[in-house]
Amino acid sequence: MGQRHKKAYNIPGQVFTYLVLALAVTIALLPILWVFLSSFKTNAEFFSGRFFPSKFSLIGYRAALKTAPIIKYFFNSVITATISMILNVNMVTMAAYIFARAKFKLSNTLYYIIMLAMVLPATAMMLPVYLQVSRIGLLNTRPGLILVYSCLGMPLTLMIMRSFFTGIPREMEESAAVDGADFIRTYFQVVLPLVKPGLATCMILRFLDYWNEFTYALLLTTSPDIRTLPLSLGYFVSAFSFNYTALFAAIAIAALPSLLIFALFSEQVVSSMTIGSVKG
Repeated sequence: MGQRHKKAYNIPGQVFTYLVLALAVTIALLPILWVFLSSFKTNAEFFSGRFFPSKFSLIGYRAALKTAPIIKYFFNSVITATISMILNVNMVTMAAYIFARAKFKLSNTLYYIIMLAMVLPATAMMLPVYLQVSRIGLLNTRPGLILVYSCLGMPLTLMIMRSFFTGIPREMEESAAVDGADFIRTYFQVVLPLVKPGLATCMILRFLDYWNEFTYALLLTTSPDIRTLPLSLGYFVSAFSFNYTALFAAIAIAALPSLLIFALFSEQVVSSMTIGSVKG
């Protein structure tokens, strides 16, 4: 009887919680839905203030593809983000394993110094990064942009992977050593398969960050053959001063991969972050 009264007492609170969550989801999704619907409107329909288009038109997408080489920008982003993600996750995962297992002098101090980079704004590093890339002759080149991208987000990747490695029992590595496995074999064949959720999480987060990155792409590149898709949207703002449907079509093309990846793997990211935080 008491449990029934307790459940009945909790119903108003649960209803209120769901209403707040539904409101938050609506506020988050409404602008995205508006952009995608506006990309299928004509300019006349857009200025009329209608939320839904009377007829789904591809005029905006045709204008966007005709006015600027969006396909080239798209594949530039795919190549740059993918290679940068692979380099970042591979390099930082090895470092995270060392920080988790090898307790050398000042290891914790070095780790926390690297973590301090998370609070540095991107604008504070623009001048040093530009000068270094210019000195090594990689300015306005894809390798130069990939080099900078692969270094971005290192602290977060290091923190996530270190927490996963810390949660692995040392007995597994000791057993591998007894069986004759050296350090490299233990890392690749024993330890690395156990942290696949963490690897997947880091790869998703890095790819999304690199896909949407704007500042360093603007700073380090000038050639359309290298520039990425987020940077190309800056040209659409001036090119489509009155053609808003083409502008929204370009935004939809740029945002669609990020939305699909997050929709498909958001549960993986959240669960892995939770597991990693508990282990760490």
